[in-house]
Amino acid sequence: MAKAKRSKKRAAGARSAKKAGGRVRAAAGARKTRIRPLGEKILIKRLQAEETTRGGIVLPDTAKEKPQKGTVMAVGDGRLLDDGTRAPFQVKVGDTVLFASYAGTEIKVDGEEMMLMDESEVLAVLT
Repeated sequence: MAKAKRSKKRAAGARSAKKAGGRVRAAAGARKTRIRPLGEKILIKRLQAEETTRGGIVLPDTAKEKPQKGTVMAVGDGRLLDDGTRAPFQVKVGDTVLFASYAGTEIKVDGEEMMLMDESEVLAVLT
């Protein structure tokens, strides 16, 4: 009996979508989240960990080390100086950077792992 009620509700929902011109709104979580770091913060997406060693041995997920390299996805406004101006960043969006293993804060954005850190925690820009 409960199955019949559920199927009627689903059918009613489909009919209401047809009445609305055939458009069905996506769930609120389906849209892409945009992040804009504040101040001297930068948003970094880690590069993928290597899955095999140089000798060809396949590594399981538990044995992989998190890489200390990543791509800059977004930058903030810059560090506020004493005279009220903003210092320009030394990195730009798209740069591949090297950072310390315990640097920054790990966050998840739309299912992807990202790092939010100060520009001073970046050790080098890889060219």
